[in-house]
Amino acid sequence: MDNQLVKVLLVDDDEDYYVLIGDWLTEARDDKFQLEWVSTYNAAITEISQQRHDVYLLDYRLGTHNGLELLREAISSGCTAPIIMLTGQGQHKIDLEAMQAGAVDYLEKGKIDSAALEKSLRYAIERKRSEQKIREQAALLDIATDAILVQDLQGKILFWNKGAEHLYGYSATEAVGSFVSRFGHEDNLPQMQELAKAILLSNGAWQGELEQVGKENKKVVVESHWTLVRDRTGQPTSILVVNTDIIEKKQLEAQFLRAQRLESVGTLASGIAHDLNNVLAPILMSVQLLKIKFPEPQHQPLLKMLESNVKRGAGLIKQVLSFARGIEGKRVILQIKHLILEVEQIVRETFPKSIVFSTDVDSKLWTVLGDATQLHQVLMNLVVNALDAMPNGGTLKTSAKNIYIDENYARLHIDAQPGSYITIAIADTGTGIAPEVLARIFEPFFTTKNIGAGTGLGLSTVLGIVKSHGGFIQVYSELGQGTEFQVYLPAIQATANQESSDSDLPLGRGELILVVDDESAIREVTKTSLEVYNYKAITACNGKEAVALYTEHQAEISVVLTDMMMPVMDGPTTIRTLQQINPDVKVIAISGLSSSEKLAAAASSGVINFLSKPFSAKDLLQTLNSVLNAN
Repeated sequence: MDNQLVKVLLVDDDEDYYVLIGDWLTEARDDKFQLEWVSTYNAAITEISQQRHDVYLLDYRLGTHNGLELLREAISSGCTAPIIMLTGQGQHKIDLEAMQAGAVDYLEKGKIDSAALEKSLRYAIERKRSEQKIREQAALLDIATDAILVQDLQGKILFWNKGAEHLYGYSATEAVGSFVSRFGHEDNLPQMQELAKAILLSNGAWQGELEQVGKENKKVVVESHWTLVRDRTGQPTSILVVNTDIIEKKQLEAQFLRAQRLESVGTLASGIAHDLNNVLAPILMSVQLLKIKFPEPQHQPLLKMLESNVKRGAGLIKQVLSFARGIEGKRVILQIKHLILEVEQIVRETFPKSIVFSTDVDSKLWTVLGDATQLHQVLMNLVVNALDAMPNGGTLKTSAKNIYIDENYARLHIDAQPGSYITIAIADTGTGIAPEVLARIFEPFFTTKNIGAGTGLGLSTVLGIVKSHGGFIQVYSELGQGTEFQVYLPAIQATANQESSDSDLPLGRGELILVVDDESAIREVTKTSLEVYNYKAITACNGKEAVALYTEHQAEISVVLTDMMMPVMDGPTTIRTLQQINPDVKVIAISGLSSSEKLAAAASSGVINFLSKPFSAKDLLQTLNSVLNAN
């Protein structure tokens, strides 16, 4: 007992016994006991209420009362010091009742000696200290953020800390005494029992990931650690369970895996799109030339239909590229509320009257740097999806506001970065999205619509455009309750620019253009288009031939129009070689991939003018005019 003085209170109506007990304690080793004495029930109650003693010795016979009554009253009043009951010889029934009532030990007066008394006192003190240590450890367990519980081998909960209350939503009073099966799905309960009996009993420990259910069907995902607890003889008695909440970790993992999957599909889509653009480019320009060559009314509808379908195919490819790499369109300072107003007008004029539409835009909404056409497409795709989700009518609300994202929010959303954003929310009261579908809605070509009702590229295009603008998307949906898409775009503090209207196509003045492309169809139709609009053109099938022609006609060539991906000598190498011949050479880079590494290499060489295949005559002429008239 570490040489500490132990204060003992004897409650006995026999003073002679007080003297005898005092003599026995005086014989104890190291003289550690200090004995005090009261002879009545009421005096004992007063002393016990003051909590000055470390151990109480209660005689069973106390006049009109007895020690068992005193024991019960002391414990009910909050006495935490150990109590030893003193009984007459052969009163085993009373001894048993005393132990059941909370006594730590009992001694028969006729059999007590100095050694027996000291042994009982020492046992009582050590038990008190053990209980105090357990209480302290329990308090520490309540501080822990992990859910810590103890269950018996049948799954009955024996201990439940504050962390478990927070994670599962059940208080200790509700949980203790119930079975762990209430937190698991019925289909995994047999596996849990098997783990307890097989793995734990053989290895003594188990850890793994569990999906559980908390109060009010709250989804709980934990990293669970189970440890088998044994008694002094080595027999299993209970299981200590420590559960760490990993639902946020799982959400981040899902976001990361989805991003990886989309990136892989995007790489494949980019390669296919490049080849398709090379196919569509000469078709589009040829159709536009045919419209000029055959202006008769009977030819125009057929040519317009052909042109429309080629553009539709080109638009489909751009959607794929928007998803895959993010199309870099014309970026200007925009006020999003103007786009929202345009969408509102379209919705009110074209959507069924059963759709109740409303907008709520912050009057001091910040601006963004973006492509108006692409962001308009984002909004239209989302409101059309909302319409499809409300076949019987409903409410569609669009709102926009300023928001600042801090470090804590950014850590929980893999695509977010701290900073100022505007957030555009499009919420409907439609059918909602099932969880298994929600995880796949941004995958290209994934659709729940009937065949012919959708391409499955709408949301993947939305995602690609938003990511190319440095933003991200959050989706919240519940079956039968509707869906809300939240689009976050980085905000800037600037004044929005007004876009200029289209002008007539600018004609050439006989300038010579060198067209370089390994696709013969593209070379010839580009050459023909240039000649129709008052330019001259010569062609080369690769970079090596282009350099030779430029060396020969340097004084006459005004602009070089070169593809970026060619055999023999690719676009970037061709550009660098031409710049060595003439540092002031004017170059327009073209590619079937709007954000390819080849274009990046061209930009690093100082080229600032680009055309994405398939391009129209308008795109070609406006870009040429811009280059020729640049200072």
